[in-house]
Parts: sequence; C-alpha cells; structure tokens
Amino acid sequence: MSGSGHFADRLAAAVERKGAPLCVGLDPDPALMPQGLGVVEFCRGIVDAVAGIAVAVKPQAAFFEAQGVAGWAALVEVCGYAREAGLLVIADAKRGDVPSTARAYAAAFAPLADAVTVSPYLGYDSLEPFLAHDGLGVLALLKTSNPGSADIQDLVLQDGRPLWQHGASGVSSVGAVVGATHPEILETVRSLLPRGVLLLPGVGAQGGSPEDLAAAFTAGPASALVSASRSVLYADRGAGWQEAAAAEAGRLAGELRAVVAVG
Repeated sequence: MSGSGHFADRLAAAVERKGAPLCVGLDPDPALMPQGLGVVEFCRGIVDAVAGIAVAVKPQAAFFEAQGVAGWAALVEVCGYAREAGLLVIADAKRGDVPSTARAYAAAFAPLADAVTVSPYLGYDSLEPFLAHDGLGVLALLKTSNPGSADIQDLVLQDGRPLWQHGASGVSSVGAVVGATHPEILETVRSLLPRGVLLLPGVGAQGGSPEDLAAAFTAGPASALVSASRSVLYADRGAGWQEAAAAEAGRLAGELRAVVAVG
C-alpha cells in the first residue's frame, strides 16, 4: 500500500537525501530491451542501476499490461522491488473514468505505488476515489508532452484561456503532469498550482531539457519531479546496459542539481 504520510513529504525527504528530483520511467519494450532479458529482470536491473541516484521510478502500466496476466504480475513485482530499494513508485496509469470504475482503478493501483497519474477530464468525481486513499499522491494530466496535446488541451474557451488552465484550477489540491517539452508554460502552471507537485515527463528522447525547467522549482527543490525514460533505459542495449543507464541517470541528476540550486 502507499507509504505513510503525505506523498509530497516523502518526495521532499527523498530529494533531500539524494539531491536531485530525478524520476526514471520504466517502459519495458521487448523490441528495445537487451536480448535475452525478461521484463522483470530488465526492470530490476534498471532499479539496481539508478537506486542510488534517482528518487523515484515511474512504471508505465501499458508496457506491463501488454504482456497479459504475466505482465500484471511483473508490475506488482517490480513496484515492490523498487520500493524495497528505497525508491518512490509513480504508477503511470493515466486512468480516468466514472466514479464506480475509478474506485476499482484506485483499488488496483494504491497498493502498488506512492502516486498515480490520472486523467481529470471526466471531472472531479472521477478523481475522488483516488484521493480517498491516504498517502497516495494523485498527479492529474494537465499539459502532456506529446505534440498532439494541443488538439484538445490548447483549445481556447470563452474566457480566453486554454482548456489546460481550467484543468489546473480544478486540481489545485493534487499534483499535475506537465510535459517537460513545454517549458514556456511552467511559470503559468506554477502560478496556478503554487504548492502542487509537478511531474515533468519528456526529458531525453522526447526533447525536454533539465536546464529549461527552473520555473517549476520556485516552490522548492521537491516541488517538481523530472522524469526520463528511454534515454536512461536504452542508453546502451548491449552488455553494458546497466552501467550506461546509471551513467545517464547520473548525468541528468547533475543537471537537475544545478537547476534546483537556482530554481
């Protein structure tokens, strides 16, 4: 089950211990993984490589679910292994549905993770079942990292503001997901969510850069969590894959320390 105390407090303690708000995404793609490794073996190896550097891992549920029943068992095992290694676990589930279904989603993910990503576009009652789990962080999609996010999230409403800004107003009691590929909006996001934890995916393979994210940290060094996935996981797809993952995670952590120092 999710850890004791508020998720933001656990995150702050982890950042204080390790010095950099780095999260490593776990996207185990069999087409990219080193040959001969299973999903659990690969993810456990990544956890071992980054446990002394990162504060969290972010298993992407879809990559596990694609493996069927064995994939869900792998997700459970990997989440437990990461938490035993002292890492926070962010379940990247992006769930959002009517309250009765949301209760089932929340019951599925709350035992596995310290926080979960959710879609707020069905309204506040679709988030309430997640908020009911003590200690579980809730990170609502706000402005996502994919290019197509503009199709809906940037639609201008009657008051002249884009849809994602209304989403920010509605989730002020929880954290939010904002793509690191949109650094130009971070000052606005922070003004709308002055104390909320921001999850910033999209560093590395998607083109986001730690040096552009200082505006997210004006509320403190643990007020945002920067996530990189493919650039760490697949830094080397050969025999040195763990060493390469650790090196890339260390490089990103160093860049984030500089950002946090001026953020």
